[in-house]
Amino acid sequence: MLTTFNRFRFNSFRILLAVLAAAIVATTAITTTVVTPAHAVPTGSQYLDLPEINQDGTDAGGLNPALPLDRSELESALSSARNSGVDPSRYATLLRQYWLVVGAENANIELANWDPQRGLAANRTTIDDVYVNYLRMTNAHPELYWAGMAGLAGVSFASGFYDLGDASTILSVNGVHQLADAAAEVVAAFPPGTTGPLPSDLQLLITQGPHTDSGDIDWYVKRLLTMQKHIFMDLVPMHEAYIALGSKGIEEFERAGLFDDNISQAWKSISEGTPDSLADALVRMASREQNQVIADQWDATTQGRGSMGRVLTYVTTVAGKPAVPGTPAPGTYAPIEVTVQAAGVKTAVTAPLPAFNWADREARWSFIADELAPSYITAVQQHSQETHAILANPFTEMSARGRLIPRLPDLLHDLTSGWTLQPTG
Repeated sequence: MLTTFNRFRFNSFRILLAVLAAAIVATTAITTTVVTPAHAVPTGSQYLDLPEINQDGTDAGGLNPALPLDRSELESALSSARNSGVDPSRYATLLRQYWLVVGAENANIELANWDPQRGLAANRTTIDDVYVNYLRMTNAHPELYWAGMAGLAGVSFASGFYDLGDASTILSVNGVHQLADAAAEVVAAFPPGTTGPLPSDLQLLITQGPHTDSGDIDWYVKRLLTMQKHIFMDLVPMHEAYIALGSKGIEEFERAGLFDDNISQAWKSISEGTPDSLADALVRMASREQNQVIADQWDATTQGRGSMGRVLTYVTTVAGKPAVPGTPAPGTYAPIEVTVQAAGVKTAVTAPLPAFNWADREARWSFIADELAPSYITAVQQHSQETHAILANPFTEMSARGRLIPRLPDLLHDLTSGWTLQPTG
């Protein structure tokens, strides 16, 4: 039996336990009240405020290695970000990454394996897949003029890559040497002291082209592959958002701060849907591509690898022949035309070679704005049936027809025989 004293101690102990329990409950309630935020932290909040550290497409993967490449994970994180009420600018990179992954899936491209630094052989299939995807977009949505022009322009681009891998073409070590030697042979026939007015890129081709090696070609290929991926990463996500969600998809990009005035107006022009507005959208998107997205990369390419950057960019300008109907070759659009002094007589020299380098910003944009874009607009608006038939052709067949192998003899023949010298007084 409990003594009176023991009963007192027992009851006191029970009271103490009750007080402690009440204190714990109260403390827990207070703590819960204090730490509970006004807005729950969204799932995937680790994906907010991320920079686009691979924006230029240099490396494998997407915009930021912290972001997943799995579509369902990105979709879940994006949904949480949208529902959380945070400013869309905080999930801008997540938003673009999601639509980039959608675009890559639609193009059958594995972003994790798309690494320009692995070179031509590792990316050969991807080269085609990029342009097949552009053609898919424009065939499903004819109002997307930029995608159509990019797909056709890609015929020449992809053909050039195949030529780069073939030693029998002009875009190879042996081919560059042949081109340089042929140009040097013609220029050697000029009277002494008369070659100064010839374009500096042609003179570099003659003097430095014979020194081109496989390392130069490999470096140049990687530069081109990087620019191809950069364009895809910038323009495809917004196109996929438009295809899936219409104007709502574009508006979200705008709210996230991913658009400037030029590209915003381009999408407004597409929504208007008139021939003039669609033409306006094409020019604006082409300007974004060439004057914003890859402009700095072209500049760096011309300045890279010593003089080889300008030699190789000029060689591809010489060899270029856009697949867009009605677009002239660069050497036809702006051939070399200079005046030299030969034996005291002014002589006009014309050569079947371009007087510009595609890699130079102003010259490149002049060709696109004066010839390439107007030719595509004319083709798609005035010859729509024939143009849509071309756009529906299998890409691999079109690129095979565009290769330089069948054109190489004619090109070298024109180079050595198409020069004219005409005394002018």
